[in-house]
Amino acid sequence: MRKLTFDEIQHRRRPSEAGLKPRLPVRAILNNVRSIYNVGSIFRSADAFWLEELILTGYTPRPPRREIDKTALGATKTVPWSYIQDPSEAVRRCRVEGWEVWAVEQTTHSVPLPVEISSGRKIALVFGNEVSGIDGAVLESCDRAVEIPMHGTKHSLNVAVAFGIALQLVCAELRAGER
Repeated sequence: MRKLTFDEIQHRRRPSEAGLKPRLPVRAILNNVRSIYNVGSIFRSADAFWLEELILTGYTPRPPRREIDKTALGATKTVPWSYIQDPSEAVRRCRVEGWEVWAVEQTTHSVPLPVEISSGRKIALVFGNEVSGIDGAVLESCDRAVEIPMHGTKHSLNVAVAFGIALQLVCAELRAGER
């Protein structure tokens, strides 16, 4: 085994080829995420999983911002994104367009990831503020709540870390449902 060289890695998709491969039927809604660096990291992970769209809401910072680009490493140009001021409106629009909306939040009814996802489903995941989580009204409008199992002494993860873990678990189940 050896580490791949930079030239060997470059065979992967280039930004100019972004529209050539279908995107995974997953959207993410960021509900008042405050850290510019978390937003940049989320853009980078959204590119890695080839999400259909990233929806920024409320006071979530949005491109163009030098600080976002610092951690996104160009993903703001390859990830389709939009801004909707009202996070409840973003949830409503997704539901009208046939998306199931899942809050990634610890609630009285949340189920641990991974969950079985059948083929053909479109999932929009909502991620909340680093301190207060998902707004109550937004949480109530979601179809279900899922959570990342926590086995240590801490009860939560950084939102950008949680984003990557939740995406891995959801995307793996979506791909498994396609087989």
